[in-house]
Amino acid sequence: MRHEIVVARPPHEVWDVLRDVGAVHRRLLPGRVLDVSIDGRVRTLTMPDGHVVRELIVDVDDDARRLAYAVIEGARPPLEHHHATFQVFDEADGQSRLVWVTDILPDAPAGLIRERTAYGVYEMKRVIEQA
Repeated sequence: MRHEIVVARPPHEVWDVLRDVGAVHRRLLPGRVLDVSIDGRVRTLTMPDGHVVRELIVDVDDDARRLAYAVIEGARPPLEHHHATFQVFDEADGQSRLVWVTDILPDAPAGLIRERTAYGVYEMKRVIEQA
């Protein structure tokens, strides 16, 4: 799955939000993520309903403005594999292009995951632009 969206903020500002992996609940998805904790490379997200998702932070590349992560526990629906990246690119007029690529297995829940990520990228855009 691939989502691209233009964000009306400079790339360094968008990247600053994305690279702050321990502040998803405050800076990227407030209300959608209740709390975040970090233990080494593992990020634990607590959702408003109490559900917990554990993610492995694979890479935070400041030069490429690219974040790679994988869900390792707590995916709903359960997945055999989940890997995703965010990347921030320069766009005209000082704006940014945010690209979110997600790979999952099995393919069966792809429609549901695509719908969630499509909504999520618009939610992120709104939050970042309002900051």
